[in-house]
Amino acid sequence: MGPDIEKDQRVQQVRTDSQDEPERDNPSTNLVQKSRYEKWAENISGLEVRGIEPIPLEERRKPTKWAALEMLVMWFSMGMAINNITAGSMGTLVMKLSYKDAVICAICGNLLGNVAVGYMSTWGPRSGNRTLIVARYFMGYYPSKVCCALNILTNLGYGMMNCVVGGQLLSKVSGGHVSVIVGIIIVALASWIMATFGMSVFQFYERIAWLPQLMVLCIMAGTAWPQFDFDTASIGPPERVNAKRLSFFSLCFSVSLAWVPIAADYYVYYPPDIKRWKTWTVTVIGCFSMMITILMGVGLGTGVAHNPQWAAIYDGTPGGLLMAAYNRLGAFGSFCAIVNMVGVVSNNAPGSYSMSMNFQMLGNFWQRIPRPVFTILTTVIYAGCAIGGRNSLYQIFGNFLPLIGYWVIIWLMIVIEQDVLFNRGRDYDWSMWNNRRKLPVGIAAGISFLVGWAGAIVGMDQAYYTGPVAKAVTGGCELGIWLGAGFTILAYPPLRMLELRFIDR
Repeated sequence: MGPDIEKDQRVQQVRTDSQDEPERDNPSTNLVQKSRYEKWAENISGLEVRGIEPIPLEERRKPTKWAALEMLVMWFSMGMAINNITAGSMGTLVMKLSYKDAVICAICGNLLGNVAVGYMSTWGPRSGNRTLIVARYFMGYYPSKVCCALNILTNLGYGMMNCVVGGQLLSKVSGGHVSVIVGIIIVALASWIMATFGMSVFQFYERIAWLPQLMVLCIMAGTAWPQFDFDTASIGPPERVNAKRLSFFSLCFSVSLAWVPIAADYYVYYPPDIKRWKTWTVTVIGCFSMMITILMGVGLGTGVAHNPQWAAIYDGTPGGLLMAAYNRLGAFGSFCAIVNMVGVVSNNAPGSYSMSMNFQMLGNFWQRIPRPVFTILTTVIYAGCAIGGRNSLYQIFGNFLPLIGYWVIIWLMIVIEQDVLFNRGRDYDWSMWNNRRKLPVGIAAGISFLVGWAGAIVGMDQAYYTGPVAKAVTGGCELGIWLGAGFTILAYPPLRMLELRFIDR
């Protein structure tokens, strides 16, 4: 009887360790339901069946000499979208910065964000886990769920903005025969199809989507460059100009920073023997496409103020901005604009794909629901929001992007400090991804996250609220993203040391 009892105890311990929630929520209880979905999905060619589970080594892609190039062009495609042109145009159209000021802020801000994207992307091949599953090893099981919810909201917002940009452009190209609403629906449906089929179809499309986008952007640059205004100075007193420079720097930083919580998602099928420096390098280089489109937006913004003909075409929408740029090309310019609209899908589909994963990360109840259900749900939500907010895109951009930057930079500081200060030299047991008893408790991370938000709130300068620190700056200044990062950097190490001292996990 002794060996039998000992064997039973070991089996019970394995069951206990593998549980994520109470026994009634054990993932094993949904095996029948899950297998039914898998059986149905296997009949559809190219449809990705796997959910948020780690990708085992035997299912990873075989190492090839082209892997680094594939990574690079994938990011190049995802970043080369006209919504970034809209963000860039805000520096000169909305903030009234000079071309030189806006370009310097755009390059520095976007480059800093690209470095962060490159860092986070390296965890994909290394772990086989999605980005916010990896976050559980730094923030703990429960605090990471807050980040999943925030990332869902982030990508819903981006999906809405992408649909509005694409819908407005299609309406402009058609001369108003196709309404903005119909254009929004077309972009949403195209993104839904790609996000539903998953990684194989998505990666194949992204490998080729960059080329036509780059071609039409070169055409746009060639026809629009003579109309750029390189001489007009930034408008406003020196204090206010400095504040606007920092705000636009933060805005461009947030554009690339929004990719950080999903950066590793697209590398989970790559083998772990890819060098981390190589993954980081090709990702950062690929993200330069965001810089190209932002700088194009900066120049187009100056052209509207410099060229009366452009000003007459521009109607306050991104579609009007692009049609002004293509005005000299006639029907061929309309064709180029349609290619730009197709590029919106390259930028929108990755977020739609990752959102469905983030829903499943909220818990075992959510994990039982097939991923395509969430893809449909999120597509309906952001398409509906796009239809409702189609006439207020610049206001949405200006108010929404900084909010993304707040939570992402706070989360990223926790991840970096935990990895560099506390986990350096340690091996990660990636099999514990869903075991809340083995993962960090997350008390220090949770408190630090709140402390960081306190810093962001006192430093934010938005239309709906201005924090006391931002008010103290002459003319106002957007400091939320930087104070949020600073508060978190100072708060997390001592809190984590206390947590390790008393809990040791």
